[in-house]
Amino acid sequence: MRKLGIAVLMAMFCIGQAQAQLLDALKAPVTLIERAVEARSTSDIAKDNEIVVKVNAIMAKVESIKASTEIYEQRLLITGIFDNKADYDSFQSQVKQVSGVKKLYWHVTYLSKDDSARKSLLGWGDVLELTTKANTRLVGTKGVADVNFRIVGDSYGTLYLLGRARSGEEKQKALARVRDGNGVKKVVDYVEVKP
Repeated sequence: MRKLGIAVLMAMFCIGQAQAQLLDALKAPVTLIERAVEARSTSDIAKDNEIVVKVNAIMAKVESIKASTEIYEQRLLITGIFDNKADYDSFQSQVKQVSGVKKLYWHVTYLSKDDSARKSLLGWGDVLELTTKANTRLVGTKGVADVNFRIVGDSYGTLYLLGRARSGEEKQKALARVRDGNGVKKVVDYVEVKP
């Protein structure tokens, strides 16, 4: 059965733009192959990858892994928490200088190590679980081409939905599924509708 699933995904890769409709019927966990068959051009995906490499290099330079990046169509979403103000400022300044970013969604915060707000933050494992469950709900939603969406969670219990919907109806379905989960405190909508 697994070999059949892989064969179907490879066939979808060859079909190209028609993949969005096929995925509605074949819902499967997101894989690298599925990412390669998104309803957008290879050059667009390459531009996104180039930006992420640059931002990751900045994170390494700042010596921090306290931020998380996600990107779609050169719209860059960054979340995270820094406890060192100088690192936060340096990271923000350098990210704003990255070329090719059409829109920056900055959700990185500075909280000192002593800040009492830290007590109510979710741990990394909890954020991962919240995000994974939201992704799973999205994959199983009829009429939603899940490969055109990215979900990012943060330690505040917020989920960010980034991507492109083929219609207003698809966007609303995707947002509803992301919201429909235990522990989700807020959903931020960064979905563009492009038929």
